[in-house]
Amino acid sequence: MRARVVSYLRRFFDARGFLEVETPMMQLIPGGAAARPFVTHHNTLDVDLYLRIAPELYLKRLVTGGFPKVYEINRNFRNEGISTSHNPEFTMLEFYTAYADARDQMALTEEFLAGAAREILGTTQLPWGEETISFEAPFRRLSMKAAVVEYGRDVPGGAIRPEELESLEGLKAAATRAGVESIERFGDVSGKLLAELFETLAEPHLLQPTFVVDYPAEISPLAKTRPDDPKTADRFELFVGRMELANGFSELNDPDEQAEKFRAQVDQRATGDDEAMLYDEDYVEALSYGMPPTAGEGVGIDRLAMLFTNSRSIRDVILFPLMRPKGTSR
Repeated sequence: MRARVVSYLRRFFDARGFLEVETPMMQLIPGGAAARPFVTHHNTLDVDLYLRIAPELYLKRLVTGGFPKVYEINRNFRNEGISTSHNPEFTMLEFYTAYADARDQMALTEEFLAGAAREILGTTQLPWGEETISFEAPFRRLSMKAAVVEYGRDVPGGAIRPEELESLEGLKAAATRAGVESIERFGDVSGKLLAELFETLAEPHLLQPTFVVDYPAEISPLAKTRPDDPKTADRFELFVGRMELANGFSELNDPDEQAEKFRAQVDQRATGDDEAMLYDEDYVEALSYGMPPTAGEGVGIDRLAMLFTNSRSIRDVILFPLMRPKGTSR
């Protein structure tokens, strides 16, 4: 089933003029996502290298270099926890479209998910335990703040109010009532606190395909901001089966603004955020040559295979998932 899903995706993108490419798995600077990398060392060059956490910055270099539609089915590596929906190495589809925006990517996502379900399963209605997931388009669209308000109505001590989400003090008060632990770890980054509220209150309820839009710009350093609201990124994530399946946005293509956002990430890293990005000078230089308006997206192949096989654990759709060796303990 997994192989059939990957085969379908290749045919889908090839038929629409996308070029399949391969980008480096060992990188001098890990980028394209907020995650802790694995570190290795190249003896001949005597340099540390990082296993990629995402191919994003290399794929966008290709768009800048004149390839308007590219995709890669790639292995990524993140030195993080293991759960029923997380494995330290995992497979993603990433695709980038020049002269497109986030709404174009969402429409394309609806098309290939519904098409894959029809071709492979013969139906857009997927069993998920005792429930059913419908991949029939269009998918629901919901802003992050609206999701927090909708699913924060029954919080002990009082429902989450929209006006609370507009200030750091209000977010802290809402997070306290919602039971978010160690609120101080978010510092003064209100975007991270809003995202944590969303994960706590809303994500556990998103069974049907739902595009969550309007992410805080603070946690979206590679995305364009909305023209009418510089605090909000033109970004979406697709949730299905109560887990994130895809992440995409209109790409930031202003080199000066990207440099400023990289510097902000470096500052966050200096305060102890080991998932914050490093400053990628080479990528900023690439942008300075001129990247067209572009939209990009990453889709989790392992989680898509989970949905298509009604498997509640990612280990069931990976041939050799990482496990603790026998005879060892923490």
